[in-house]
Amino acid sequence: MTDKRATFDEVVNFISTGCTLALGGMTNYRRPVAFVRSLIQHNQETGTPDDLTLICFTAGLESDWLVGAGMVSRVRTCYFGLEIFGLAPMFTHYANRGKIEVVEETEASLALGLRATLAGIGFMPARAWIGTDLPKLRPDVHTIKDPYTDETLMAFPAISPDVAVIHVIKADWEGNAIMGKNKGVDEELAVASKKVILTAEEIVPKLDHADIITQFIDAVIPAPRGALPTSCHPLYQIDGEAMLDYVEQVSDPNSFATYLPNIINF
Repeated sequence: MTDKRATFDEVVNFISTGCTLALGGMTNYRRPVAFVRSLIQHNQETGTPDDLTLICFTAGLESDWLVGAGMVSRVRTCYFGLEIFGLAPMFTHYANRGKIEVVEETEASLALGLRATLAGIGFMPARAWIGTDLPKLRPDVHTIKDPYTDETLMAFPAISPDVAVIHVIKADWEGNAIMGKNKGVDEELAVASKKVILTAEEIVPKLDHADIITQFIDAVIPAPRGALPTSCHPLYQIDGEAMLDYVEQVSDPNSFATYLPNIINF
């Protein structure tokens, strides 16, 4: 058995300046908040990493923190916001001013890009985006002819993040893990990414079943209540007051700088 237990300090250097970082979770559920706190603290102390490309199926609170901390230059997601709590203030601020690159994505383009990597090929064909203006916004996404039907399809390029960070309900020492029922695309992220870090509510010696298996995991970090203030059903619900505090206090770089100690000194 390979013991993959680690600490935040031991794995934070997995994320280097300029790399592509994927964060797991879905909307305001099971976000790797504790890891992002640690990463921002590391950035405040050392100045690195920065110039990150951030990939999320849906981007939420912790993603907005990374943008506010000046660590993200490029975003790939089909949604960036805080659901009923409103807009993601720092993403909104920088995106509206053209100071962060927003790569147009949809659920289909992200999922198909990851599945292309899983299949070991450079693209995944699909009917998604056909007949829309999205290809005008993504000239890197080409069309292809189906050799059997001559139908025109979109060829979505493979996506392989440098590092993925996924928060899980329970993991064992080897990195096998249980995520719960709302998986998003985290199973695909775990297989498609070059390195995978798990943060876990609980770590036990051995699991008898798993959603993610050890072969794809590089490190597992204990992080009880590590998704707060987002939820981690069925263990705890969202901390709505903390979410509201953030959107009420933060609207621009100055107010984010004032709020920043709440993130790194949690």
